[in-house]
Amino acid sequence: MKIGVIGGGAWGTALAQVAARSGEPVTLWAREPEVVAAINDAHENTSFLRGVALSPLIRATGDLAALRDCDAILVVAPAQHVRHVLAAADTGAIPLVLCAKGIEAGTRMLVGDVARAAAPDAPIAVLSGPTFAHEVAAGQPTAVTLACENAALRDALAARLAGPAFRPYASSDVTGAEIGGAVKNVLAIACGVVEGAGLGLNARAALIARGFAEMTRFGLARGARAETLAGLSGLGDLVLTCSSTNSRNFSLGVGLGQGIPAAGLLANRQTVAEGAHTAPVLREAAADAGVDMPVVEAVCDLLAGAEARDIVARLLSRPLKAEV
Repeated sequence: MKIGVIGGGAWGTALAQVAARSGEPVTLWAREPEVVAAINDAHENTSFLRGVALSPLIRATGDLAALRDCDAILVVAPAQHVRHVLAAADTGAIPLVLCAKGIEAGTRMLVGDVARAAAPDAPIAVLSGPTFAHEVAAGQPTAVTLACENAALRDALAARLAGPAFRPYASSDVTGAEIGGAVKNVLAIACGVVEGAGLGLNARAALIARGFAEMTRFGLARGARAETLAGLSGLGDLVLTCSSTNSRNFSLGVGLGQGIPAAGLLANRQTVAEGAHTAPVLREAAADAGVDMPVVEAVCDLLAGAEARDIVARLLSRPLKAEV
């Protein structure tokens, strides 16, 4: 199975490295010419994954048409760009493995729905879970959810991507895998605010637990299964991204908690903190579904310029209620 990858950032490059460990060639499309040149000439993505020696089996390209002879394509473009890049790629019925995490602005569609609209003939799978790109690329142990309604395709993809240090767990709950990945990015910003404001580990643990409750409520309202949300692509990913500055969303929250305006933090970033784009869309989608998500509301207000201390005070003054 020949694998292609759309997206030359850290995560796309790491997944190309995973796919190349089988000994088969991998085609990676990157938007930036300097990334293409560095991967092909020096076997390193010096822009986004510096210091990791890449397999010579990874061949980078700036031409989306080069992916049309692949047997499956990992789509690792940012969520807000998936529709455009898939339309431009025009890959027909080639299976797409969606690795972006988010909800499209304007349409409030999950990435899977966006992909179905842009590539209606392509079978869809979702790969999601607790994954820092530099650890995956370095071959450190990682487990993910691989969700696909087509069992035969899911098993073939799992067999192709699995390795001694990369373990996909099968699921048929595509919606659940997507929702976990989208919502956890927003909650990671909130946990970063707790860190940046110096509110302590008790507060962070409480926020993770209450944030997971919000994720579960929203997921169930959208047709996800509770066990998926409690698995690698939900709770597992949430714990990872709410606990380390290696998370782009967590580090964005740290800055907000320190009182740095969101506009400045986002303008100075080379990579995308998906939670900043997802938060306002998630708030709208939750309102449509009649789901209460106060932590998500708080993140939206922080991104809009509210003071962290005021938002924390608002959350702590909410009426007392039963936990479940």
